Amino acid sequence: MQEFDFLVIGSGSGLDVANAMAGQGNSVAVIEEGRLGGTCLNRGCIPSKRLLYHAEVLETIEAAGEFEIDAEVTGVDFAEIVRKVNDDVSGSSESIRRGLSSSNSHDLFSGTGKFVDERTVEVVDGDDEGATLRADTVLIATGTRPSIPPIDGIEAVEYLTSTEALRLESPPDHLVIVGGGYIAAELGHFFGTFGSDVTIVGRRDHLLPEADGEVGEAFTDRYADRFEVYTGYEAVAADEAGGEVTVEACPYPEADSVRAGGETVGAPGDAEDVTVTGDALLVAAGRRPNTDMLNLDATGVKTDAAGFVETDEYLRTDAEGVWALGDVVGEYLLKHSANHEARTVIRNLLGDEPEPVDYSAMPFAVFASPEVAGVGARERDLRETDVEYATRTYPYDETARGSAMHAEGFVKVLIDLDGTIEGCHIVGPEASNLIEEVVVAMTAGSGTVADIREAVHVHPALSEVVDRAFSGQFSRGGGHDHQHHHD
Repeated sequence: MQEFDFLVIGSGSGLDVANAMAGQGNSVAVIEEGRLGGTCLNRGCIPSKRLLYHAEVLETIEAAGEFEIDAEVTGVDFAEIVRKVNDDVSGSSESIRRGLSSSNSHDLFSGTGKFVDERTVEVVDGDDEGATLRADTVLIATGTRPSIPPIDGIEAVEYLTSTEALRLESPPDHLVIVGGGYIAAELGHFFGTFGSDVTIVGRRDHLLPEADGEVGEAFTDRYADRFEVYTGYEAVAADEAGGEVTVEACPYPEADSVRAGGETVGAPGDAEDVTVTGDALLVAAGRRPNTDMLNLDATGVKTDAAGFVETDEYLRTDAEGVWALGDVVGEYLLKHSANHEARTVIRNLLGDEPEPVDYSAMPFAVFASPEVAGVGARERDLRETDVEYATRTYPYDETARGSAMHAEGFVKVLIDLDGTIEGCHIVGPEASNLIEEVVVAMTAGSGTVADIREAVHVHPALSEVVDRAFSGQFSRGGGHDHQHHHD
């Protein structure tokens, strides 16, 4: 038995807490079963966004004709693109490993952590198998992995998840994607830009179902122009033969409408089953928490029906001295959320008074084409609560910079009738950057339209589309009156 002041299982954002604890003179143990750095660095946001930037460069060149520039792509070394990105990722991960291994205040254990009791963890299945560690404080930060839905025959198909897709050294001829969320959107864009035919099958009414409905519909319309898109369809069976993958999909009963390509084909009960084929299948149907190997039954840590760790508002579990953060708690499966949670845990472990984690203005972004970003309430959230609100939408192409870029898309703002910002949703170029002004207003400003309206915006910068969205006449909705206007 080795004893420590602090133990973390997982080496993503949990390392931020480990480093802070070590910096205060605590003895720290880190258990990691794979590469150091967690999902984001190794098989998530860092490799995917590096790859996606290559797609952005190629897409820009291919669109040069719109600007009277005659440009031609004479070759793409796809394998070298993928190899360089993954080499960079491996180098970063190894750098973290070297740093921890050489640290006098951290002990790194290679393997899977398995609870023996509430604050005793055994290392299994790794180089340090058999080590037993006990700590005063334990942090569960084990993240998630791709979830595989119950598709008949899927176990006999050599399907890809995002992990394998990010390492493919040649694009498939025809990629079938099951799932309609941000991973499906981003990887569909990446492979589609580099020459793959892409078919997407998603259960919900539109792609990006977690986005505001108006944004999701606009995004789906754009994708339907580029790819073969089926929404409101659930993949129910898969088969592989002769190098070809076949997926059968049925109308999803819980969808409001079903569409194939650019056409809405009606309610689920009126639509036909479909069969799609390709030479590769990517399953991008959500994530599941890595809690099943932890033996949480040996502790008082509770999980929800999906296996995510339940915590209080301070990120403490029901077990004394055991905390959790990141994807494994299932709030927002985003790296910046995990980092935000890590700051909360650090503050609560080292401070005098605990403070709750604040999720009130947690933004998200999808690095597809078009980009999508959002923060705060969606319009359907406000409708469901039957509160009165006002909304305004402003298109990119009615700004000088947006017009010069031939930019499609819009900024949508939702406010309450006192002018407090309830949400903002963007589809179009640089959405991931444009949203930040609104996040700052919601967290560091007054949180009202005045924060945006009274700030001077550079002319003619793209940020004017945000300024204009916040500055004109709003349409009133919600409650019992949807017709009045609010300025």
